[in-house]
Parts: sequence; structure tokens; C-alpha cells
Amino acid sequence: MFTPDLIFAFLTLTFLEVILGIDNIIFISILASRFPEADQKKLIRIGLLMAMGSRVLLLMWINWLVQMQVSLFRFDWGWLSTDLSIQSLILFFGGLFLLYKSTKEIYEKAEHFDEPSTASKKNKLTFANALVQIVLIDIVFSFDSILTAVGITNDIPYALSIMIAAVIVSILIMMLFASPISKFINTHPSLQILGLAFLLLIGFMLITEAAHLSHTTIFGSSIGSIPKGYLYFAIAFSLGVEMINMRFRKQNS
Repeated sequence: MFTPDLIFAFLTLTFLEVILGIDNIIFISILASRFPEADQKKLIRIGLLMAMGSRVLLLMWINWLVQMQVSLFRFDWGWLSTDLSIQSLILFFGGLFLLYKSTKEIYEKAEHFDEPSTASKKNKLTFANALVQIVLIDIVFSFDSILTAVGITNDIPYALSIMIAAVIVSILIMMLFASPISKFINTHPSLQILGLAFLLLIGFMLITEAAHLSHTTIFGSSIGSIPKGYLYFAIAFSLGVEMINMRFRKQNS
């Protein structure tokens, strides 16, 4: 079982799971910022464990996941045609939820920057409500992760075991670094806004991905998917610029 090919596949999958889990950590960190520090750590741990559970379940139900890619119905209005599946609908509504949630959080932070107590009273988020939102987003994010894993391990023996092991190890790695990352983000308001802007990008990407998977055409033009490399480069570049700005602000303070 421990052949070089299998070990390489496991390491590759673990690395990709951690990279693809960044958006999950950002979303959980933004929600956790509304709670006391003790509850923040608890919410992050439970949220990541739920992410691990949802991905393992989807891996075990991989045949069911494939069936979700099958077309449910098609409609053609001339200027708009699409071929909807359960997967594309989940990605579409998940993207809409991220757009709504990110815009709402940015509005609250911008409007109530000098009065956080007023914002928290006006928009009280319970622990259970936060967990429900995390579960929903975990399911949406899991599609991308699982389909990537299936593509990498295609025709490899013990593929399911390798994918499950990679998911578990990647979540454990994220749990080690999630709390420090969350604390760092929450102590720097500019990083919170940047993280929410990332979620806006991811939400838009999910919507375009849903349109691409459903072969949607608008006025005769088909919608293509956004290469994820572009998205992660934009995130890394923006984060790098912000880290430089933070360093200059610290030197000048």
C-alpha cells in the first residue's frame, strides 16, 4: 500500500485540501469574530470537524455525488438556456449566500465601525445559527474539494482510503493553525474586510462555476469557469500588499 505513487498522491491531496480549505477558514473566522474568545476556539474546532465529516461522507457516497451531476431539467428561452443539475443548484445558491453574507458583514463593519456594541445588539448571531451557516457552506465547499480528489486518485488503488486519510490529516493541520489565523485576522480590521472581499470573489466564482457546469448560455455566449489559480493568486497578492501596509503602519506608529 505504501508505494511511491500512493504516498505522492496522499501528499498532493493533503496539500490541495489545505489550500482549498482556506476559504472555509476565512468564513469560520469571520463568524467566530462575533463571539467571546473561548467560544471562538470552540466554534472553529466544531466547524472544521463538521467540514471533515461532510467531506468524508461525500467521499463514501461518491456514486451519489456523481448522480448529482446528472441533468434534472433543461429550459431554453432563446436568449437564455441552461441544463440544471443538483450540483449546479447547490453551487449557485451557495455562491448567492456567500455574496449576501459577505456584503452584509462588510456593511455592518463599515456602518458601525465606531459603535460595535450597537451592531452586535442589532444583529445578534447565536452559536447554533453560526453552526448552521458553517454546515451549509461546508457542504458547498466540499464539492470542489471532493471532485478534485476524485480526479487526482482516478485509477489508483486504495483511492477511497487515500482520500479519506488526506481529508482527516488536512483538517487536523488546519485545526492547528486556524485559531492563530483567526485571532490575527480579528485583531486587524483591514484583514477582516480583505477576508470578506475574498469571500465575495469566491461567491462569484461559485455562481460562474454553477453556470459553467449547467452549460448556461446568455445571448448565444456560453459561460466559462474561472481558473482557481487566478483567484488564489489574487488572494495571495492582496494579502501580500496588506502585510506590507501593516508593516509600514507599525513602523510609523
